[in-house]
Amino acid sequence: QVQLVESGGGLVQAGGSLRLSCAASGSTISSYSMGWFRQAPGKEREFVSVILWSGSNTYYADSVKGRFTISRDNAKNTVYLQMNSLKPEDTAVYYCAASSRTALTISDSYDYWGQGTQVTVSS
Repeated sequence: QVQLVESGGGLVQAGGSLRLSCAASGSTISSYSMGWFRQAPGKEREFVSVILWSGSNTYYADSVKGRFTISRDNAKNTVYLQMNSLKPEDTAVYYCAASSRTALTISDSYDYWGQGTQVTVSS
């Protein structure tokens, strides 16, 4: 059992930056791949990024590639999402998730989810 708590969301102007954190408890994240998803009102939850358990491989949705960076600190049991050059279309609730499987751009492959943190980007 893993509990995940996101933090770092807020209101930011377009072009600005924000760093999200996801703190895990109940288990270490070293055995899990860690992903970020987001969901805007009225829209489906979409994949944002994932970092594999080894930390050596990362993947990004085309919409955020080049702007967002995912990282993990297993010693702190925390995963991060650095978001730069934010756009209004990035506005959403951002969720972190943990997966012990390999289909990591698919939400169904994740075992545990946080409650989300709101990111609002103003124009």
